[in-house]
Amino acid sequence: MKKLTLLGGLTPAQFFRDYWHKKPLLIRQAIPGLKPLLSRQALFALARQEDVESRLLTHFDQQYKLENGPIDTVPDIHQKNWTLLVQSVNLHNDAANALLRQFRFVPDARLDDLMISYATDTGGVGPHFDSYDVFLLQAHGRRHWRIGAQKDLTIIDGLPLKILRDFQPEEEFVLEPGDMLYLPPQYAHDGIALGECMTYSIGFRAPAYQELGEAFLQFMADSIDLPGKYTDPDLKPTARPAEISGAMLSRISAELIKVQFTEDDMALFLGGYLSEPKASVTFKPPVRSLSAEKFIQAAIKRGITLSRKTQMLYRGKHIFINGESFAAARADKATLDLLANSRALDGKEVASASLDVQEALHLWYTDGWLNLT
Repeated sequence: MKKLTLLGGLTPAQFFRDYWHKKPLLIRQAIPGLKPLLSRQALFALARQEDVESRLLTHFDQQYKLENGPIDTVPDIHQKNWTLLVQSVNLHNDAANALLRQFRFVPDARLDDLMISYATDTGGVGPHFDSYDVFLLQAHGRRHWRIGAQKDLTIIDGLPLKILRDFQPEEEFVLEPGDMLYLPPQYAHDGIALGECMTYSIGFRAPAYQELGEAFLQFMADSIDLPGKYTDPDLKPTARPAEISGAMLSRISAELIKVQFTEDDMALFLGGYLSEPKASVTFKPPVRSLSAEKFIQAAIKRGITLSRKTQMLYRGKHIFINGESFAAARADKATLDLLANSRALDGKEVASASLDVQEALHLWYTDGWLNLT
């Protein structure tokens, strides 16, 4: 595989082997000459939107205060020690989305979002840890990082955010624009702004097994088929009417244990679960949708691209897009796999697609899930 400047000259295979989930990696000039993708004003405007997840953290007079968005007003930029966090900027800005997609050496099922942390001088969120892998890319100004592989992850009670009670840093770095720091899950870190700065956090999805289990059981509830009702033709008189009998327990257990989960069930659940848009995501259909015929003509001429908000995955014969799933024929599967992997189709690829695929592309276009290039 190709060596990536983004990974400090490592190939993705080398990075996964030596660093992923294992140890930090400091990469000087991962993106040489990086400039902020959004201005300060554009970021503040995003934080004011209802459909954008944002948080404002202030640490004035030695008191932490956390405000959840929309954030209508931020403190003066000359005032020290405050931070604005804007989640999933990739869903709202093409340049941020393009930057996030540079990390697609990690599967889309794991890639989560690009968060922008804007801080004034001395601003930060305190020493903490994340439950997922993260790349911390400096985009503007400088930030001083202290990190440590401590095992004591006890947090301070009574604060509006999770700050470590006893932070023990082992290394420290100052990141300049274009520098990047990778940290494995649960690696303690603390970043302090040296003057005004912006840091981009590329985060990864790591759902809890409890969360997955609960969602899977809800998913399977619609497909469980257990015919018949409980009967007990051999019922005997009892002197303990309040007791659940062993016979009743055994008979019901024998029926419920017939519920079986296949790998196909798991794939259908996981594809729908991982491609489901976040609660805040809304799609904007075209103002004037083209007819199916005119859309295909335009798509053949111009090509199509998935919306930056669209998540498209596949497994075997199954295609998953924005929480929906369907099985595709082999020839169609090749085209749809290409769309999922490339997030685009050129005109020739649209022209060679089957009528079924072309119909699906038009439907997704009218729903705002993909766009003409």
